[in-house]
Amino acid sequence: MPKYAHIVMGPAGSGKSTYCALMQEHLNLSKRPNFVVNCDPAADHFNYQCSTDIRDIIQLEDVMEDEELKLGPNGGLIFCMEYIVKNMDLLFESLNEAEEDYFIFDFPGQIELYTHLPVMRQFVDALQKRDFRVCGVFLVDAQFLGEPSKFLSGVLSSQSCMVNLEIAHISVMSKIDMLPQSSKRNLDQYLETENLWTLCAEEEKKRGSNSKFAKLTNVICQLINDYGYVTFLPLDRSEKDSIQIILQNIDMILQVDEDREVQCHDDPEPDE
Repeated sequence: MPKYAHIVMGPAGSGKSTYCALMQEHLNLSKRPNFVVNCDPAADHFNYQCSTDIRDIIQLEDVMEDEELKLGPNGGLIFCMEYIVKNMDLLFESLNEAEEDYFIFDFPGQIELYTHLPVMRQFVDALQKRDFRVCGVFLVDAQFLGEPSKFLSGVLSSQSCMVNLEIAHISVMSKIDMLPQSSKRNLDQYLETENLWTLCAEEEKKRGSNSKFAKLTNVICQLINDYGYVTFLPLDRSEKDSIQIILQNIDMILQVDEDREVQCHDDPEPDE
């Protein structure tokens, strides 16, 4: 049987670790065994029960203190991720011991890891070679809803990540519970990106932006709409069904229920 993996990504502060904690709690309540992996070599603490910690293999602090490397935080983190990819057997030693078949990988908020560097693609390829079915989960902070131009940036980051990794992918609008009620009322027009140009045009009109920038924004919005890759699922901690809807979408992408149904049909009937 295959194994299943969430690859949790997004900018720093977008709520990735909180997502992992909520998803783990929901899976536990549903009596679904799960295995959460910290893939951030600079993490300080976790809101979830960490089954495997990448810091047992390499830590950012040690890399930065290496006098030969002379790397700062950003370069050091990329070095750590590249080291892990080159030494995946060290990680698989822990993963192979897991009895669970449902994995959540919590990655750092270094956006270039997902948008154009090859390291995440290499990590995903290594999982798929080990019979993992992989779904990318890209989080965007709901505070982006306050300014359409920032929201456009979040949409582009999610789409860039999707194109770079070439895996099944969902986008999640996190921290909905932190929005004021006035913003929640307008939430639907942000979850679907078909209204993106209208929102950006209204913002640029208020700012009196240069017409060249307005035309560029229009072209970008049309490109996003033409491909239709990015729509958002809301993550609201105050709504009980929010995390369940996200999980249902991921399970459908990973074909979890279909595999379990086949497994049930293949199980021999007990002797009478």
